[in-house]
Amino acid sequence: MNDDQLLRYSRHILLPQIGIQGQEALIRSHVLIVGAGGLGSPAAMYLAASGVGKLTICDSDEVDLTNLQRQIIHTTGRIGTTKTNSAKKTLAGINPEVNVITLNERMDEEKLLKVVANADVVVDASDNFSTRLAINQACIIRKKPLVSGAAVRFDGQVAVFDLRQEHSPCYQCLFPETGENEDMRCAIMGAFAPLVGIIGCVQAAESLKILLNIGETLNGRLLLLDGLMMEWRSVKLNKDPACTACGTDEPARNTTEPVMTE
Repeated sequence: MNDDQLLRYSRHILLPQIGIQGQEALIRSHVLIVGAGGLGSPAAMYLAASGVGKLTICDSDEVDLTNLQRQIIHTTGRIGTTKTNSAKKTLAGINPEVNVITLNERMDEEKLLKVVANADVVVDASDNFSTRLAINQACIIRKKPLVSGAAVRFDGQVAVFDLRQEHSPCYQCLFPETGENEDMRCAIMGAFAPLVGIIGCVQAAESLKILLNIGETLNGRLLLLDGLMMEWRSVKLNKDPACTACGTDEPARNTTEPVMTE
């Protein structure tokens, strides 16, 4: 690191769990973020500020006036522009040292396999169930850690599926493709603005912990937030041997709730 980097990241370097070696590891890291909306905004901003050297951001949408209530990476002056380019401009203002790759397209299974292969961590900040399943499948195949978040109304949830580990559950263990899960979109259900920020920040924190190999991640746990009561609860997750994505045997019991999207 040069002198400017030592100053920029000094508050990280002061932490014994990170130090100079940890910060250098972040600078060498690559995080893929699928979705530049309410969750992807704070996740990308904190990952960039923290010094993650390369961020790939995937989103096919354009900035809309209705986004600005919660998608803090975008501005009023960028309405009508692509979310990926808007995000890149904001991140350049936060930390010009970060290499931001933009993919202004909807990711199908083949494209996801390619971009997931090059990432150290995948952040799922997408807004629909089919994309979440496709991201999960790509992470299983490529054996990549997946940090999943969702928020709608006043309810949020975060989980880590560290698919480098043989016994880790996957997203589909929790929300089976054949289940009765339905997308609960913000456009229909509404979303409390700070809630998506809280969940996106937790996704950033979990991603950094994975990259630094520090602390205990949410792998094997689903963290649920009731934003009205400001109460958190944690649900233990088990790998489902009968999961059609990663399983091999008899089904396990997991606590599931409707899929929330932002």
